[in-house]
Amino acid sequence: MLATKGPKDTSLINSDVGAATISQLTCNFAHIHSDVCSMEGDIRIHGKSASVYVVSASTFRPENSTIVVRPYTRKWEKDTMLRIREVSMRSSPPAPHSFVIPPRCTARHDVPALVFSTGGCGANFFHAMSDLIVPLYITSREYDRRVQLLITDYQPEWVAKFRPILDALSMYPVIDFDADTAVRCFPSARVGLQSHKILGIDPALSRTGYTTMGFRDFLRSIFSLPRAWTSPVSRSSGKKPRLLMVLRRHSRAITNEDDAIAAMTELGFEVVAAKPKDVSDMGTFAGVVNSCDVMVGVHGAGLTNMVFLPHNATIVQIVPWGDMAVACRFDFGEPVPDMGLRYAEYEANADETTLNEKYPRDHPVFTDPGSLHRQGKLWEIFLQGQNVTLDIGRFKGAMQQVYESVTTE
Repeated sequence: MLATKGPKDTSLINSDVGAATISQLTCNFAHIHSDVCSMEGDIRIHGKSASVYVVSASTFRPENSTIVVRPYTRKWEKDTMLRIREVSMRSSPPAPHSFVIPPRCTARHDVPALVFSTGGCGANFFHAMSDLIVPLYITSREYDRRVQLLITDYQPEWVAKFRPILDALSMYPVIDFDADTAVRCFPSARVGLQSHKILGIDPALSRTGYTTMGFRDFLRSIFSLPRAWTSPVSRSSGKKPRLLMVLRRHSRAITNEDDAIAAMTELGFEVVAAKPKDVSDMGTFAGVVNSCDVMVGVHGAGLTNMVFLPHNATIVQIVPWGDMAVACRFDFGEPVPDMGLRYAEYEANADETTLNEKYPRDHPVFTDPGSLHRQGKLWEIFLQGQNVTLDIGRFKGAMQQVYESVTTE
């Protein structure tokens, strides 16, 4: 928000900032995804107590002297937000009206601070990307790496996994906000991340006009991915378009995956099968994804790897049974155009679900799936409770159209 001047970060300098500095604090609570507060001036942050002090604030109002936010981007999900630590911003009026003595700074930084939480996504790659990495890019990219990241609800595994991206956004080591006992002085700070929509960016809402395609180019540069674009493969050349099948285990798995792979090979694809263990190393798997022209998988977090596909590639989402098309498109279909990709889907019918093994055909699972959604059973039954047995002939027919769209004579 406020790029600062100076050749380097001067943290750990024991000093206080000038008492004459006038500060400002503004917050936006209007967006459905997240609350974001921005401040500049004399800003002091004590992570251990989750307190941000805005000293001598011209925007001070007695009724708003303390503002509390949970800095995560799924504000509409109450259960998720309850897991997020609250951060308090305490403002005081300018002298001589202030009777509050703020804590003395023990470390001073000459770059802005950005406070956010990793407590809501766990190990889920979709939520990590949609809830955190894309919003972090939107919020911090403009600082050109001169920003200090402070993470509450700190998860070491998450930080380690996304270290290449974090390093590309900030040149300073990430601070574990909850464990930090220092009182850190900053010239400006933000608490919370801007989030526009699921797995995407709205350029009209971005201060600097960032786009989802630009974000994907950013990822491509981080992981040194060679292919920016894909173009149709000539069938007469003897080359084959590469098709990546993202395979699941435990739920929404393709029970006849070997038959599906064989059918895709017969169509003319060079098939790359990716099991869960194959996607664990993000950097390595990003290279595999980038080498492919088409990516296929049942609805789930693994499809998020489409962010590494070259522009103009095709993502095919297999929608499991249970009136799931709208929800599945919301997560993976709607973001696709802004990514510069093409989207197709294959919706499993009632004969292609293993729910046949659990429920009779006159059960609401088959006659009225929406009623079970309204009872809060979508996750239990339709996401966690079924696998998919593809009708190979029907699936092959749908994929024939995809093959023709990515090849030429």
